[in-house]
Order: sequence, then structure tokens, then C-alpha cells
Amino acid sequence: MVVWNVWKNLALISLGIVIVGLGGCTETPTDAQLAVWRKEASDRNAEISAKKAQNNQELQWNLVIQGQTGTGKTETLNWSQLQDLATVNVNTVDGNNVVDPQKLFKFTGISVKSLIEKLGTEREITEITFVCYDAYQVTVNIKDILKYPIILAVTKDGKPIPREQGGPIYLIFPYTEYPKIRQKYDEGMWAFYVTHVIFGTETAKVNIANRELNIADLDKLPQVNLTQKVGYRVWWPSDEVKLSGVRLRDVLSSAGVDLNTINSVVVRGKPAVYRRSFQQIELVTEDILNCDILLATRWGNDRQKITARMGGPVTLAFGDNCPSRTKNQRWVTFVEELIPQL
Repeated sequence: MVVWNVWKNLALISLGIVIVGLGGCTETPTDAQLAVWRKEASDRNAEISAKKAQNNQELQWNLVIQGQTGTGKTETLNWSQLQDLATVNVNTVDGNNVVDPQKLFKFTGISVKSLIEKLGTEREITEITFVCYDAYQVTVNIKDILKYPIILAVTKDGKPIPREQGGPIYLIFPYTEYPKIRQKYDEGMWAFYVTHVIFGTETAKVNIANRELNIADLDKLPQVNLTQKVGYRVWWPSDEVKLSGVRLRDVLSSAGVDLNTINSVVVRGKPAVYRRSFQQIELVTEDILNCDILLATRWGNDRQKITARMGGPVTLAFGDNCPSRTKNQRWVTFVEELIPQL
């Protein structure tokens, strides 16, 4: 006689599922039965891993609110706080559901209007920008936020929203109840995995080696212009654009960084994707010294400030004279920090 349950548990253990309480005798299991057990164990393991990943994601997910709020301070809401604020339901089609575009869903989330009422805004603010984990951003007019139930959804039909469907925080528009809003905000405005809400546009500040440079500091440095097609993902003209700003080497020097003593510089923007070690933008010193790498603060012939709608107030830009290894990297939006690497 062979312990059949031992065979089954060995199959489970081989897939990382630990079982206690072995016992019970029967005949030797067939290969087909072992295959069934392995499939059951694999499915269960995948279920546990997915649940763990979802829980970790939610525990670590914050919503950061910045910009020209009434307080002028950064407000960070953790996942628990977001759950408490998620009191608004919107029944609508999902702008990104291409499989069944007419299907209605019940989204529950945080009213963006309530954030305005809670934090207030400076009088001249006309829009709010939502920044996503992957550096995508969308901007919504405040008048529309006050008029329509636009929400940052955290559940869909009572369940957490998976990443592939826009979660954990998904900006949604009430298409079904207010069809006309679709003409202003198409499906591309349904922002996936939102991490930041920017009221208006922030004041320009860049941190370098324990120093902070503001827009006045940057304006004192030699100004440079680039006229070319830009590498930003969205909301910029597709033809050639004039960018104005300061060379990265001048910025670093003004902050007391000796370029002869460092190997590279990491450029960090607000979106989380720029902060992942395997996706960070790192520029070698040779290129910083020899080509036009700019921190751009203005654009166009009339030198307009770069707004949050376009990823401002400070963005990274590469001149055509830079080698492909550099200019083919991401053009970083919402630049906040330069980190010299020894």
C-alpha cells in the first residue's frame, strides 16, 4: 500500500504549496491524477500570488496632492484614507472597455470636486492635472469638475480595479449620465493608475545635492533655445517646437557639482516610473559636457511657461547634437531632482 495523499502533497509542495496533516492509504495515483493535482496547486498558487500582489499594491499606493492649493502644501492620502473618502458612485460605461463598450459598471471613488472643497485653490487656477504612474498626464477644467461627478475610482462593481483596467486609482468620467462630456474628454482622458493630483501648476523647484534651485535661480543662468520635434508623450505639438531653458551642465555647476568628479547624473521626475531603478534616466558626464541637454522651463516664440498640462514647470529635453544613446531616452516631465553619481 502507498500513501496516496503523500503523492498529492508532494505534487503541491513541488509548486510551493505547503500542506500539513498527511495521512490515508490507497492505491498509487495515476499520471493523470498527478497532472490534475499539479494543475490545482498551480492555480491556487497563482491565486495566492495575485492576491498578495494586489494587497501589497494597495497598501503602498498613495495619492499626492500638490500645486496651487489653498494651503500651498503637499497633501498625501494613504490607501486607508482614500477608502474612507471613496463615497461617490457613478454608473457608466468604461471608456476603455473595447470588448463590450456599452456595458455599464458601478464605479466607486473619490469626488475630485470634494478635493477642491477640502483643500481650496488659488483664484486664478482654472485646471487640475492628474499624473499617472507611467508618466502619462491628463488635465481637466475646474468648471467641469465642479459641474460633473468626475471621480478617482478605487472599485469597479464592488471590486478593486486591476492594474490592467486602470487601478488602483482610475480617473473616470460619467459618460452615460452626461453624454456631452465625452466630446470634451475622450477615452484617452481616462487616466490609469493615478498617483498625483496637481492644482494649477507648481512653482519650479529642482533639488541638487542638498540644494534647491527655483525659477529665479534658473533664469540667472545662460539661456539656451532648441527648435525641434520634442520627445514628450502627450499634449505637445507634433511639429517642431521652440524650447527655452538652461543646460544641465550649467545647472549642476551652479549647485556646486564638479563634473570632473562624477560619472553620471540621474534625472528624477514626479511620476513613479522615473524612480524605478531599472527605468531611471541616467545621463553620462561626457554627454552632459558635450551636447545640449536642457532643463526647459518655457516654450514657443513667446516663451510661455510650461504648465502641468504639458509636464511642467520643468522638463528635460535633448538637443539634436546629443548622441542617440541619450536623446532616445525618455524626455522627463515634472523634473524635481538631479542626483550625481560618483
